[in-house]
Amino acid sequence: MAQSHALLNRLQTLLLVAVLLAIAGAAGWLLLGPDGLWMALGASLLVLLVEPAAAGRLTLALYRAEPLPPEAAPTLHRLVAELAGRAGLTSAPRLYRIASPLANAFAVGRRDDAHIALTDGLLSMLDLRELAGVLAHEIAHIAHGDLRVMGLADYVSRLTALFALTAQVLLLFSLPAWLAGAVEVRWTGMLLLLFSPQLALLAQLGLSRVREFDADLAAARLTGDPIGLASALRRIEQATRSWRAWLLPGWGNPEPSWLRTHPATEERIARLLTLEGSDRWLAVEDWRWPGTPPARHPRWRVSGIWH
Repeated sequence: MAQSHALLNRLQTLLLVAVLLAIAGAAGWLLLGPDGLWMALGASLLVLLVEPAAAGRLTLALYRAEPLPPEAAPTLHRLVAELAGRAGLTSAPRLYRIASPLANAFAVGRRDDAHIALTDGLLSMLDLRELAGVLAHEIAHIAHGDLRVMGLADYVSRLTALFALTAQVLLLFSLPAWLAGAVEVRWTGMLLLLFSPQLALLAQLGLSRVREFDADLAAARLTGDPIGLASALRRIEQATRSWRAWLLPGWGNPEPSWLRTHPATEERIARLLTLEGSDRWLAVEDWRWPGTPPARHPRWRVSGIWH
């Protein structure tokens, strides 16, 4: 069952990446002709080859992430080293902490130079078994090359949006000439070009959801304990809902599934509960995060909620 899920996820990933590239190529063709097509495809190929480390460092800086030294959390570092070895990574990802009460974790970088950031809220909320599931999930993203794939998807979406913006500017300047009958506008192609960013965004969201399912399955294999990750997902979802209720009173109607970056938590948990555990989970000492969540709360800024 797990192998069939993984194969299906990989096929869906290839299909969605192809769709993203096709949308970007079509947008380039509609705007600049054959040169635009090759520009879009060439730029996308360049992104795959370019080092993603700079983007990872920028992300860590934006979240104000600080390195989590081994002496501050030796158990976590041993756990990450064990999981990284099981995943076949040549080096263990480096750990960072973010002074935020929200429960969140993410990975950045590349396969042989990756970083995993954990918030104080997550570290304080989960026990070691649940944290192992979360760390294994992020390590699975690293091992599968998801950071590079999702980076490509994000770039293709931005490139498509740039093409569409250029088309809007050209259309604006062409309106007087069109009204005077001096030029002819191909409205079908123009509309396709203008809506291409929305199509690319939907494909990117679908790709993200597929990658999450695959990482869940791989994490369960790495720990041999799907229950640990399922429990962590349930607790994170409960905490997230409480924050949403505080920030957005009356929250209760979730966004449509096709507009989510992650699959529905209930569906992820249901898939994990169909998997069988194994004896690969290493029982380690009981552990609790010695730090405490920061007292500050999320607050509104010009760019949105920053925490």
